[in-house]
Amino acid sequence: MTRINPLHIGALVILFLLFFTIKLSTLKDTLKHEKKTYQETVQIATKLQGLKTVYADKIGVKKALSRVLHQRILKSANIEKKLNAKGIVLTAEGITLRELNFFMGKILNGSYRITLLKIKRISKDKASLKLEIKW
Repeated sequence: MTRINPLHIGALVILFLLFFTIKLSTLKDTLKHEKKTYQETVQIATKLQGLKTVYADKIGVKKALSRVLHQRILKSANIEKKLNAKGIVLTAEGITLRELNFFMGKILNGSYRITLLKIKRISKDKASLKLEIKW
């Protein structure tokens, strides 16, 4: 009995084919999952790049804030602007509620990264404001 039975070889070949078919199907599922994950990552990266260009634009933020601060209604508000390396700090001690409403409407409708906003009522028609915007 030194000869190998051809049925054993055929069964072994069928087992190998079955094993590789199962392995290939699991690899296809893994590939589909990884492709989906990659597409989601690309979408998130695109969104983050868009947000970065909007919110981290130092020159654009400065220009937009200077346009808002040079409005005629805000001339008497005496809003102080302090620049530092990380952002801008705006403070106003005696801003009227009308000026504050106008200013907050402009700021909140713009695309700024506001990290600190403190509004304190001083009197019936006056308030103090501290606003910190980072880039």
